[in-house]
Amino acid sequence: MADPFVQLQRDGDVATVTLARPAKLNSLTPAMLDALEQCARELDADTQVRIVILTGGGDKAFCVGADINEWAALQPLDMWRRWVRRGHQVFDQWARLRQPVIVAINGHAFGGGLELALTGDIRVAAESAQFALPEASIATCPGWSGTQRLVQLVGASRAKYLALSGRRLSAADALSDGLVHEVVAAATLRERSLELAREMATKAPVSLQLTKQLINAAAGEDQAATLEAIAGALAATTDDAAEGIGSFREKRAPRYLGR
Repeated sequence: MADPFVQLQRDGDVATVTLARPAKLNSLTPAMLDALEQCARELDADTQVRIVILTGGGDKAFCVGADINEWAALQPLDMWRRWVRRGHQVFDQWARLRQPVIVAINGHAFGGGLELALTGDIRVAAESAQFALPEASIATCPGWSGTQRLVQLVGASRAKYLALSGRRLSAADALSDGLVHEVVAAATLRERSLELAREMATKAPVSLQLTKQLINAAAGEDQAATLEAIAGALAATTDDAAEGIGSFREKRAPRYLGR
């Protein structure tokens, strides 16, 4: 990858993307956002990869959000262009990735780190993991869909409690709230995530991907593109589709039969 702090590894039909900046609690820089975007593009185009695991390096943090030293000095327009807008673009790509994404949360998931975790389809957390939206304590707001995707998962009331109080949520409470799907011992997190990925990879990949898209559409994620893509794929299988292409190539009027 172009950025050493985002690592992509493929192991057969499972790929793992690791935020590899543990000394800075895997906080995100502009270069890391670019690398995450590149990973998403590569994975979406890779027909061999069926399941993606997203995790953090080290044992303290999955990701504590944006590196404050990178954005604190930005002017308002640059803050919009380089951080808020850019983060939305990258996180939306991850939320709409063709393959199912398992997020292995190995530690703190704060601010933008929690928002990144929310882009995944399944979240497995270490017992030591904690979750928070602490933006108000530094006079800002959740900027990468924390106020949107979190509400879909835990409801407006619980999302308000987290965002307005800044309180940290334990892994056990996150499981109870439906924010994560499994909680395991930290020592077994990677093993369990890979086991789950391998199990899912035995399923029909197109069925998994279509099911993911349909559920995303039901939640309001990329609804128009999902419906049009599925409709277009269905239309392409018809005899009329073959007739349409054939008549165009032969420069004649098509004879459609409705099948």
